[in-house]
Amino acid sequence: MNVDPIVEEIRKGRREHAARFNYDLNAICNDFRKRETELRNRVVLPPPKRL
Repeated sequence: MNVDPIVEEIRKGRREHAARFNYDLNAICNDFRKRETELRNRVVLPPPKRL
């Protein structure tokens, strides 16, 4: 099986992030929510699609 260095880098970051919170899913999700609110003004959302 081929190893994709980009995928491996993402997985490494994910493992490091989870380890910072002792693999506690609630703590990890709370951190993501906190980051989301902090960065909300920097995220550009596409316009809604018309049906």
